[in-house]
Amino acid sequence: MLDKFYAQISQTSQVPVVIISVAIMLLAGFLGTRLTKLLRLPNVTAYIIVGILLGPHVTGLVPENVAKGMDFISDIALAFIAFSVGEYFRFSVLKQNGGKTVVITLFEALLASLLVFVITYWAFGFYKLANNVGLAFSLILAALASATAPASTMMTIRQTKAHGDFVNTLFGVVALDDVVSLLAYSVAVSVAGAAMGEAVSAGDILLPIAWNILMIALGIGFGFLLKFLMAKRSTDNRLIVSIAFLFALCGVGAAVNVSPLLGCMAMGTVYINVSGDDKLFKQLNYFSPPILLLFFVKSGIGFDLNALVSAETSAVGIPLIAVGVVYFAVRLVGKYVGAFAGCAIAKKPKNVRNYLGMALAPQAGVAIGLAALGARALGGEMGTMLETIILSSSILYELVGPALAKLSLYLSGSYGKNAVQEVEVTGEGEGEGTAPPTRADEVAALKVRLLEIEHEISVKEYARSPEEEAFLEATETSAGTEYNRKKFINKR
Repeated sequence: MLDKFYAQISQTSQVPVVIISVAIMLLAGFLGTRLTKLLRLPNVTAYIIVGILLGPHVTGLVPENVAKGMDFISDIALAFIAFSVGEYFRFSVLKQNGGKTVVITLFEALLASLLVFVITYWAFGFYKLANNVGLAFSLILAALASATAPASTMMTIRQTKAHGDFVNTLFGVVALDDVVSLLAYSVAVSVAGAAMGEAVSAGDILLPIAWNILMIALGIGFGFLLKFLMAKRSTDNRLIVSIAFLFALCGVGAAVNVSPLLGCMAMGTVYINVSGDDKLFKQLNYFSPPILLLFFVKSGIGFDLNALVSAETSAVGIPLIAVGVVYFAVRLVGKYVGAFAGCAIAKKPKNVRNYLGMALAPQAGVAIGLAALGARALGGEMGTMLETIILSSSILYELVGPALAKLSLYLSGSYGKNAVQEVEVTGEGEGEGTAPPTRADEVAALKVRLLEIEHEISVKEYARSPEEEAFLEATETSAGTEYNRKKFINKR
């Protein structure tokens, strides 16, 4: 019935089908969040579930060819996310915690890769496959295990308005994860090619690294240029110029077949450090939710459960679903244990050490893109297996990951009731061994905090989010008067 309708309206052009599909994705994603809000789950979970339901393997409300034609949405969404992450790489903070972040990232990324390799290659018996195909498969899969998706973590943090040392550490680790993953993949695919008897030149190893260095250099240059162009611009023009730069980095990355993440992250990092202007990030955050919604819904549309249980996708007598489930669990264990060990070595507080690993579960974006490249390198059944495992597990990680991230943010005291307790209990100069405060101490500390908030926030800024503030500033700029602002405040 639906296929006939789409076929009829697409007789002259595919445009109506694409527009209707996008409208369905946006509306269904919004309606899905109404349910997850009742269940206290992050919005990302709703988007993924909605995507699965809309996909060709369930209802087919969004045609498969439309979803495949929207691959550019992934690059654009990741560009916005990476640029936003760059805001948290302030040099003043990096000087204090940069070394600790590197230690934590190396431990959690490499331990996850090591465990996945050991389980896949030895426990599942991939070493028995001829021509070292099993070794190549295990190496590439292990390298991909190190990647962490920043998208769902960013949206969960934005939704909960979490903040503090835990959030700053998480941003740093997630950002550096992509660097480690890209380097690990470059090495793994080169070793895999050599193991299977293919001739591997130095260029095959160095070229991907060189392109990523070029993207970083281009992002740095764009960051300085963006600062120059942002001076005394209206809000509309600020959005136009910044989005143009992000799209340009996406285009260059697609042209050389590398992720735009590092370049966009470098641009955001340079811009915040040379300009100190955080309002541009808030304005982009106000603009980007529909794009992120489409990105996650599209990821759900691509999920094919049948591929996991297909008899054709098995190796050494083990069904692919078993390999996928073990990969899913082992990577989680590696991330958690590695993050815990790294935080312990870096002497991070207990709330960071105990819960950071939980927030590193999501995996999409970079991992999916690298999996497609790895599948081409392996070829045949092993390539299909690799891409299916990464895609299906990424969907599962995006379903479970946001809930784990939200739980870790809550338990770490980054938002909610625990955040109030952290402010009350943790005074300046206090350590982990401080005795619990009395009820009177808590009340007194709360009164002090309320007085501080009263001084920090004026009446005109009361109960207003950063996005609303950026939007109001745009209204003031275009109207040239305070009238609209006062009218808006009175209506509130």
